[in-house]
Amino acid sequence: MRILLIEDNKPLQKSTRIALEEEGFAVDIANDGREGDFKARTASYDVIVLDLMLPEIDGFTLLKHWRKDGIMAPVLILTARGTTQDKVEGLNLGADDYLIKPFQLEELFARIRALIRRGHSIKDPVIRIFDMEIDTGARLVRRAGQGIHLTPREYALLEFLAFHRGKVVTRTMIWSHLYDEYDENTSNVVDVYIRYLRAKVDKGFEPSLILTRWGEGYMLRTEEMTIPEQEVNKFQKPPKKGP
Repeated sequence: MRILLIEDNKPLQKSTRIALEEEGFAVDIANDGREGDFKARTASYDVIVLDLMLPEIDGFTLLKHWRKDGIMAPVLILTARGTTQDKVEGLNLGADDYLIKPFQLEELFARIRALIRRGHSIKDPVIRIFDMEIDTGARLVRRAGQGIHLTPREYALLEFLAFHRGKVVTRTMIWSHLYDEYDENTSNVVDVYIRYLRAKVDKGFEPSLILTRWGEGYMLRTEEMTIPEQEVNKFQKPPKKGP
């Protein structure tokens, strides 16, 4: 998932960014309110982590303008201003959560994941699809009772597909949510990671869960879908051209 971290304290910004990336998040950085405002308006973020005491434009002003202009990305306020009045003002302006500095990284991770689940209307931290379980809290995957080891990028891709299970997600959607602004890979890397994921999640199991809608994107099969296993290849491969 893609995070925008708006924080002007450089040591805290750096340590938080590294910790988030180690947890598998794609992280964009803004050093002041004006830069944060520009990025929030020009990219799609799963969560915005917002400091209040920022140069150029303060966090409360940013939040007020975002909500007024229809920017609905979940916002987690991260600040040293911990009075009840500050909390009430932030929440009334449209913040989704509030965390006081100093904080424990594990709590930050948990709050971000909760906001992401809430944004996708998922209440149970364990997503179950056929015989596969995805524990979004522990970031663990099991299929038919077997643990499946995934890299952070593979896990992020599977989780994103699971949040949209039963719906086609395009390569552009995947790219915009799993890769930060500094990533130099091309969009073709999405296809590569889909292959990696299939080799771990689908190989040796039935039914195949990761499907390709040719010319559109990818999707996770759900119990409601009625594609017979023998029809999966037809679903995934482009039609043959005539002579």
